[in-house]
Amino acid sequence: MVAVKMQSSVLSALLLSVYYTYVSSLYFHIGETEKKCFIEEIPDETMIIGNYRTQLYDKQKEEYLPATQGLGMLVEVKDPDEKVILSRQYGSEGRFTFTSHTPGEHQICLHSNSSKFSLFAGGMLRVHLDIQVGEHTNNYAEIAAKDKLTELQLRVRQLVEQVDQIQKEQNYQRYREERFRLTSESTNQRVLWWSIVQTLILVAIGFWQMRHLKSFFEAKKLV
Repeated sequence: MVAVKMQSSVLSALLLSVYYTYVSSLYFHIGETEKKCFIEEIPDETMIIGNYRTQLYDKQKEEYLPATQGLGMLVEVKDPDEKVILSRQYGSEGRFTFTSHTPGEHQICLHSNSSKFSLFAGGMLRVHLDIQVGEHTNNYAEIAAKDKLTELQLRVRQLVEQVDQIQKEQNYQRYREERFRLTSESTNQRVLWWSIVQTLILVAIGFWQMRHLKSFFEAKKLV
């Protein structure tokens, strides 16, 4: 009984960890020509959904107000190989979606390229960004209504998808560990060869100095 409770506690902790890892919400400020980029470590074959909304600073009211519909926001996403997997123009509010095919650090960049925004020279734009990764992209209310699932069936489905996300994360961590091991072995091998080269150079210089000193003493008839 105690073992079952401990396993349940460990599973709950893992699921809670995944929840906080794969849901992030923030806001930031950008100027009219400024570009903001974020790095998100994502396992392969994982869906990502980003929702954002913008607010423009009103100098008269001294507060941020909802931006006009004419304001454009360009969203660009690059995979770990610097390949662009998403580049699209959105409005003042938008929702972007993409699926990772390569595990690693994905770069998500947002910036305004609307000509109307230039009317607010010197102003600031506040962007609220919410990023959901993996099973958190699912709308379980819609899934339950579509598939006519009971509350228990829906909860089981959530747990299965959360466990699947944990497995993807574990695979990604093993992938990172493998890359780190290969990098460490390569670095150690280079350090070893560099030490050998340094030793050979020192031996060669010492031999040359001995020959030079011997020739000098023989020329001076000291030997």
